[in-house]
Amino acid sequence: MASTLVQRVLDLAVAIQQIPAPTFEEQARGAFVRQRFEAEGLSDISVDRAGNVYGRLPGSGNGPPVVVSAHLDTVFPRDTDLTISRREERIYGPGIGDNSTGVAGLFGLLWSLNAGSRLPGDIWLVANVGEEGLGDLCGMRAVADRFGSEPAAYVVLEGMALGQIYHRALGVRRYRITARTKGGHSWVDFGRPSAVHELAALINRLVELPLPKQPRTTLNVGVVEGGTSVNTIAAEAWLELDLRSEEVDALQKLAGQVEKLVQEANRPDVRVSAEAIGQRPAGRIDVNHPLIEAARHSLLAQGLQPFLGIGSTDANIPLSRGMPAVCVGITTGGGAHTVEEYIETPPVEKGLGQVILLLQEIFRRL
Repeated sequence: MASTLVQRVLDLAVAIQQIPAPTFEEQARGAFVRQRFEAEGLSDISVDRAGNVYGRLPGSGNGPPVVVSAHLDTVFPRDTDLTISRREERIYGPGIGDNSTGVAGLFGLLWSLNAGSRLPGDIWLVANVGEEGLGDLCGMRAVADRFGSEPAAYVVLEGMALGQIYHRALGVRRYRITARTKGGHSWVDFGRPSAVHELAALINRLVELPLPKQPRTTLNVGVVEGGTSVNTIAAEAWLELDLRSEEVDALQKLAGQVEKLVQEANRPDVRVSAEAIGQRPAGRIDVNHPLIEAARHSLLAQGLQPFLGIGSTDANIPLSRGMPAVCVGITTGGGAHTVEEYIETPPVEKGLGQVILLLQEIFRRL
């Protein structure tokens, strides 16, 4: 694969990274991708109500299509400094790997296929919204609603997962738990319950919950906010809780335990409630499925060792609906979700090569 192609993909990844795209604010980045789809001459370009951008590369026959997607959004707020730096064979910048390189990979695939023979079926390229945080995979839900079981497969691109084949979807439940009290003055009204203190006590009970190692199950309080001032008994405070498990039953059991603790925290002068703010469904396809065999083959052909894994990605949605799907990567890197995020540039050539071969194998095997 010509190094000029790799450089084009890297240059485009940087251009995409420079456009802020927090979850629910992907419009500018989506408009950029749509303009690029139009410049490339894709067919049936559109933007749906969710904000997903679609473009179709026609195939040479009547085979079922393949959907290849990459999410537009990042975890970084709009005012984050997006300055890029290059050190040796790395490119540093918030969101460069997750997922600007994934989105640029859509174009690397397109440029490679345009330079060679067309595949038997259509390729739908999709830049979708809402993968990160509280986006709750809303973009991919809309994509799966649109295409259903028609595609031969769904292929999800992530920037920094090269070598991984995510064929199992990690189940996730998220809650916002709020405590409310009468509040008051820290001296005059001392003795009244504080919403902050109530949440702190609840957090202690949450982290004491026994969690199974098999199936692996986790609990994390990621955000705590509330109160008015240092000398005020807090009238309201809230936290955001993330629950994950490899198995649906274990996740359901943990969620039930959390909800029970929330109910037990209520007293006449303390109100505690839990609001579900996210649910990523679990799912999987068998390790012997033809799609997994195709994904393995595409990595081995590049001299890369495949690793079958579980993750919380856009692939959760089609997998949970019984549709064949995998999530694969374009390159390697580190520092994901931090301002020191980086990608390694040499593996991009092999990453693009495995995606192209994967599509060829999908049409041959499925």
